[in-house]
Amino acid sequence: MKSSRILPFLPLLLLGLVACHSGNSMDTLDPHSDLTNQIMHVYERIFWWTLLLFVFVQGGLLYIVYRFQATGKETSPPEQVHGNPQMEITWTILPVFILMHIAIPTVQFIFSSQAPAPADTMKVNATGKQWWFAFDYPDLGVVTANELHIPLGKEVEIRLQSDNVIHAFWIPQLAGKRDMIPGHVNRMKFTPNKAGMYLGQCAEYCGDSHALMKFQVMVDTPEDFSKWVETQKSDALASDATAAGASVFMSSDCVGCHAIRGTSANQKTAPDLTHVGSRKTIAAGMLDNTPENLKVWIKNPVSIKPGSKMPAHPTLNDEQLTTLVAYLQSLK
Repeated sequence: MKSSRILPFLPLLLLGLVACHSGNSMDTLDPHSDLTNQIMHVYERIFWWTLLLFVFVQGGLLYIVYRFQATGKETSPPEQVHGNPQMEITWTILPVFILMHIAIPTVQFIFSSQAPAPADTMKVNATGKQWWFAFDYPDLGVVTANELHIPLGKEVEIRLQSDNVIHAFWIPQLAGKRDMIPGHVNRMKFTPNKAGMYLGQCAEYCGDSHALMKFQVMVDTPEDFSKWVETQKSDALASDATAAGASVFMSSDCVGCHAIRGTSANQKTAPDLTHVGSRKTIAAGMLDNTPENLKVWIKNPVSIKPGSKMPAHPTLNDEQLTTLVAYLQSLK
């Protein structure tokens, strides 16, 4: 094949190589929990049966092509054969046998994944918003947004719901996709087996910024998780250096949507900002949490996330914006 004929297929080849890269933190073939390990077991079973069938069918096809190829010396049509009960029974029973070997572990996994969680399981309420995720730890008194922290080796049950449209909660390396439905609570439970940061996202089309609705999962060591919980339970601490920024926040429309514990801001329409400075990202995983990015986000959210419910703040001058960002960045 000429190189000119290969060139149009190079983008597809490169895309395939990128998708298979083992370093991708959204790689479903690199499981790091008991739940995704079970999913991987089903994947592998389907793969090997599919490979066996492929080899069998293609091998039979090649044999038939070779064995019964025309030689050019034929003087009459080949013998016409109609019906073979033994073969028909065989190719009816074999698929049933193969499907049972796939279906039984699949059904077992479905029922085990839906079994009630033990009483000592850590519980998290996850709510799909437009377009971000709210996380509430009812037994720990912690509320955060777009960053889910869970301890290594501890089973966690996530209760999934939505307060607007249907979303879907998906952490490829830790948990399979499950819908978040208004007026209904779905559940997923898993135990992470490797510390680190994992990416998650909404996997059900939910509006203008569906593709921009992301979050991060931090699997911490038990010691680091305990420290994180203690920090998150504390109220926000303002310093004299950020008093001007706190004043800008309290006098703006920010207080109409956000909460900062320890202040008069107590609304829950938008993310809780009590410890926003400790988060790695803003805008539901779209931007690194830096002063420069925070300024852009506050000034004009729609430029980052189309359809964002957060209003723009064009009336804030540079000084007000700088002091406001300094205050929010100090909330750790």
